[in-house]
Amino acid sequence: MAKLTENHQLMEHTEKLLEAVEYSIETFYKVKETGANGDFYETVRPFANRIKDLNEEWKEMAKLWVQKSKPDYLNGIQINTASDHIEIISIQAFFAQTSKKRFLDSAKSVKYILQTLLDALKAEGQ
Repeated sequence: MAKLTENHQLMEHTEKLLEAVEYSIETFYKVKETGANGDFYETVRPFANRIKDLNEEWKEMAKLWVQKSKPDYLNGIQINTASDHIEIISIQAFFAQTSKKRFLDSAKSVKYILQTLLDALKAEGQ
C-alpha cells in the first residue's frame, strides 16, 4: 500500500509541475508581448517559492522512484536537470529580457521529462 501512495504522490507532484511549466510558458508569452516584467514581491517571488518547495519534494521522490523502478528513457541526471530547469523557468518567465530560445528549449525539455515520468508511473500502476 505504501508504494501505491508514494507513486500516487509522485504522480500528483509531477502533474502540478507540468501545470506550473504551462503557466510559466503562458506568463513568458504575456510578458514578452507587453514588455512589462512581473512584480517581484507580488508575483515572481510567491510563485517561485511555491514551485521551489514542490520541485524539491518532487526531485527527491522522482530520484528514488527512478532508482527503484529503472524506467526506460529516464535517469537521475535527467531528474536533476529537469529540477534545475523548473527552478530557472519559474523565475525567468516573468522577465521580458529572458532569451526566448533558451527559455522555450528548457521548458520543452522539462515537459518531456515530466510527461515521460508520468507515463512510466501510469504504466507501472496498471
